[in-house]
Amino acid sequence: MKKPVGLAILFVGAVLVALVYSSMDLRQHTYEVCIEFKGRTNCAVASGTTREEAIRTATDTACATISGGMTESIQCSRTPPISVTEQD
Repeated sequence: MKKPVGLAILFVGAVLVALVYSSMDLRQHTYEVCIEFKGRTNCAVASGTTREEAIRTATDTACATISGGMTESIQCSRTPPISVTEQD
């Protein structure tokens, strides 16, 4: 077998391994977080490998649409959620 063909097969194999690994269900926690910020309310669902990671991601996602600019986004993400619900 020629060297380029062997390298191509090795590359394709590595890509397949990466795809299988990344598609494995590593998300163990899923939460819906509802945030109220400056009179606006939004909810978002996110998953993470830890409870804290899932809640933080859901909080940031919920804040993205109800805050304007980086300063408000940071303020919003520091606001305690009005609800946190574990999803199945």
